Amino acid sequence: MQFLTRVCIFASLGFISLLWWSHLLWRPTRHGQGNLIIKDEGVHFPYKFDTLLHIQQSRKKMLRSFCSKNHKIVTLPPSQEETSQLLSFIAVNNKLHFLYCKIPGTGVKGWEQLLEMLEEKGVTPPMPIPYHQLFGTQKSLRDYNLSSMENMLKSYTKVMFIREPFQRLISAYLHGLAKGVTFQEFIQNILSRGSMNASAEWAPLVNLCHPCLVQYDYIIMFGSLGSEVQHLLLRAGVAGNLQIPVFKNSKSPWAYRWSEEQMLSKLSLMERTQLCHFFQSDFAAFHFPSSLLWYYTCVPRSNSME
Repeated sequence: MQFLTRVCIFASLGFISLLWWSHLLWRPTRHGQGNLIIKDEGVHFPYKFDTLLHIQQSRKKMLRSFCSKNHKIVTLPPSQEETSQLLSFIAVNNKLHFLYCKIPGTGVKGWEQLLEMLEEKGVTPPMPIPYHQLFGTQKSLRDYNLSSMENMLKSYTKVMFIREPFQRLISAYLHGLAKGVTFQEFIQNILSRGSMNASAEWAPLVNLCHPCLVQYDYIIMFGSLGSEVQHLLLRAGVAGNLQIPVFKNSKSPWAYRWSEEQMLSKLSLMERTQLCHFFQSDFAAFHFPSSLLWYYTCVPRSNSME
């Protein structure tokens, strides 16, 4: 029965996405010169370069406010073991000088495929460094010594991928991590274990990526990956005239909206309220403008407590 439910959800998402793509194919495209205009998948308007820059500034400003109000780790621990544990989810690309927080279901898989494509095409940063002479070839930051970790955090471009918390839960459930239980039972199991014992697929991003410690240069949101990643590569000087591949979030935003509505309706008010508490750090650190959980449960709850 649970398998049939997932099949129906995937089929519905696919049908809505097909309608969306049919709509896009009949719309004229725009190409900007000088004042760059980037057309993102799944949005209703083109992003200008300055708009994307403003979005990044706003996200980092909100994150700084969160960090200043909460007692989060802001400096590296003195020991190698502690630092390695904190940075265990930070992946390294030495050739292109990127560090990025590698969390499933946030769009990072498409990002890694893009990096592989750039490497295959021989793309290098504006000021290439003989990476094998400096740091090594390890793929995880935790595998380097403390001195190398500090130097890479200072000199590499650091990227964090974020996604609306409830969408991450739905993604984990639909990709078979629920092991034959209903969505409500899946959520109940997660809530009973608590955020500190959560799997990387749904643990709060603040607990995994430590954005108060790692000063990320870019915070990329699932839902507008194409335009934001292209903006990142242009500013980093490694984009050139390459065609950015379509990211996973190119489905219609209505498809994700529909799945959120369906899954949210399966939960009780108490369970939704507990999820607000579970993800309170992510909601405080990042703005998710289309979050149904936030606007229909978390906000009314916080207003009633004032």
